[in-house]
Amino acid sequence: MKRLIVGALLALACAGAAAQMKIGHINSETIMQTLPEAIDAQKSIDALVAGWEADLQKMQADWKKKYDDFDKRKLILTDQVRADQERELRELDQSITDFRNKKFGQSGELFQKQNEIMKPIQNKMFHVLEEIAKDDGYDYIFDRSGEILVLYANDKYDLTQRVLQRMQTFGK
Repeated sequence: MKRLIVGALLALACAGAAAQMKIGHINSETIMQTLPEAIDAQKSIDALVAGWEADLQKMQADWKKKYDDFDKRKLILTDQVRADQERELRELDQSITDFRNKKFGQSGELFQKQNEIMKPIQNKMFHVLEEIAKDDGYDYIFDRSGEILVLYANDKYDLTQRVLQRMQTFGK
């Protein structure tokens, strides 16, 4: 669908001199990897993830230790003790799954934190893009780092550095 839209826009751009469109492009990935506030935000997210992964590894190691202990002794355990330990292992496994989903799932804490921390930076980037587009008369600005396939882009229309420079002074 996006390719069709890009194709249609490019076809319109080439349609004639009467309706000249000005099209620019950026690489938002480069902006997010260069902008100090985005780098700091990513570091805080990475630190949070590292802590959660350490907790998850500890939980998995505890489960493995209990399972190995159970596996060694299951033949000498009474039926009741064996059933209790199997239930405990299932509950522990379920708590690991719940923790993983709570932290890393589709609407988990990681998604929420990324949205909370990165959204203001992305909004700032969109405001800067809008300013540049209006100031310089761009009709469309594409992001080369996304799913939109840009087969060719002349570097003279690359606005990435201008967006970066303006974002660093935006709101100051």
